[in-house]
Amino acid sequence: MARRRATLLLCAFCTFAATTASRPARAATAEPSALAFTDGRAGVSLDGAWHVIVDPYDNGSLDYRSQPRPHGYFDDARPRDKSDLVEYDFARSPTLQVPGDWNTQRAELLYYEGTIWYQRRFDAALHPGSRAFVQFGAAAQRATVWLNGKRLGEHEGGFTPFAFEVTGVVRPRDNSIVVKVDNTRRADALPALNTDWWNYGGLTRGVRLVETPRVFVRNAVVQLAKENTSVVRASVRLDGARAPVKVTIEIPEVHAGFTTMTDEHGNARFEFGATLAPWSPETPRLYDVVIRTGDDRVQDRIGFRTVATRGPDILLNGKPIFLRGISLHEEALGRGGRATTRAQAEALLNLAKDLGCNFVRLAHYPHGDEMTRAADRLGLLVWSEIPVYWTIAWSNVTTLATARAQLGEEIARDHNRASVILWSVGNETPVSEARNQFLRTLVEDVRAADDTRLVTAALEHRAVDARTHVLDDPLGVALDVLGLNEYVGWYDGLPPKCDTLAWRSAYNKPIIVSEFGADAKAGLHGDALTRFSEEYQADVYRRQIAMLKKIPSLRGLSPWILVDFRSPRRPLPGVQDGWNRKGLVGDDGTKKQAFGVLRDAYRAWPALAPAAAAAR
Repeated sequence: MARRRATLLLCAFCTFAATTASRPARAATAEPSALAFTDGRAGVSLDGAWHVIVDPYDNGSLDYRSQPRPHGYFDDARPRDKSDLVEYDFARSPTLQVPGDWNTQRAELLYYEGTIWYQRRFDAALHPGSRAFVQFGAAAQRATVWLNGKRLGEHEGGFTPFAFEVTGVVRPRDNSIVVKVDNTRRADALPALNTDWWNYGGLTRGVRLVETPRVFVRNAVVQLAKENTSVVRASVRLDGARAPVKVTIEIPEVHAGFTTMTDEHGNARFEFGATLAPWSPETPRLYDVVIRTGDDRVQDRIGFRTVATRGPDILLNGKPIFLRGISLHEEALGRGGRATTRAQAEALLNLAKDLGCNFVRLAHYPHGDEMTRAADRLGLLVWSEIPVYWTIAWSNVTTLATARAQLGEEIARDHNRASVILWSVGNETPVSEARNQFLRTLVEDVRAADDTRLVTAALEHRAVDARTHVLDDPLGVALDVLGLNEYVGWYDGLPPKCDTLAWRSAYNKPIIVSEFGADAKAGLHGDALTRFSEEYQADVYRRQIAMLKKIPSLRGLSPWILVDFRSPRRPLPGVQDGWNRKGLVGDDGTKKQAFGVLRDAYRAWPALAPAAAAAR
């Protein structure tokens, strides 16, 4: 039996690989494939140890002449030639933990970029008449999936969820799922070739077999009406409905709800009155929301709030707010690697709370839903971003399609997270007409998908003269909130330059200074002009805060960055050693002097920036 099992795995691998190589990549689609409400459904967790085969030459897909391998339908019962790829035997291969990146699980994979094949076996006792889906929280950066020899499909984008239906493919016992994961950087991908963070690869978020009724709730959007906060507005999308069916939505705690019929496409819209305590950083109130149709019942914890702009003000629940924030990567505190668990997300966000933050910028890609759900619970407003970062292939139609797909999947996943108030369409992108058109398309997509939140991007600026910098990026016309990245005192002169510099904006819109900072290695000391010392970083923060308080339209800060993170761009021996050291907290959890500087500033900060408060 053991020998036959190994042979079946080998045959499966050959056929899976050949199918991948022979099929052209499909264009990305803005239609999200993931299911909502998966945690509360029946199913099987596929997290844990998966067998892996490291394949740097992509030998599983290409033969020795770099030609796609012959392919055909694989059937477990059909014998195959055992000599085909005899080296590839999952049963005898080592394992990696899922969810998790491969880089930090095995030292020899730290810098690895390429293909790794994942495989595991599982049983699945499903209810008669039910449907089944396999859902991935994320696979970095590209994945192709097979179950029991059937190619399910592929997904591009390393940070958003996706799912495939496996009804009729999954068996009660001894299923084999295989995933080809490839994190090779490409000029036409998102992110592209050059980033300042680690290119983690692998099944970096959870995998689950999900069981649903024949007709089920695929997704739902539930939030306050913008124009009337006593009204809840919702839309529900069913899957499997062949005719109009009844759908009910309820908020049991306040005895509110409504029942209606779907249209012929399985979509329903709701509008009903409810008196709800508004969600805010001070009172992050969440309500159970229940949706029922036929045999399906799903539930979510949702907060209700409004966000808008008025001139240079950001309004939360109708009142001006200043966003005391910090940027952070999805990097596990203490070891690096992707933060994958609820505990790891809460550890990072609790550090932000300790800093005095009411706001976090989740850079530079969609973080896992453990992060946004934790922000809901802890009362932290969120800037969420897709990896349109630095220079990408602005004129490539496939690149644009990929960006639109990732944006659509991000919004679909986090539409009901009260903490998320800003969708960001890019970071530090160079101005050109092709870039402007690319990003304007993404802005239009956001507004079509979600008109209840604000749109932003982290923009660059230009010097008018030695004493004046201006923010006049033409994309600002399309945005609600202007992000401003600047590094005066680190990349732009020495810290005293902050004392003489003035800032102007071409737009009467809120500005969030989305990045500033300086590198410092925790425990390295010197005077205020000793680079990489804690004293230098602390001095930059003191001078930056004094400078930025003079900007009348300043409505938020998210300095760079909460915690040190891995980056191959940072090789300086004995100081960086492959880490970006701009964190206020070292990778081992040590708080640097600048942490206290910013915390003290935030504790004393008024509701609006001082220049704006004085103007009133």
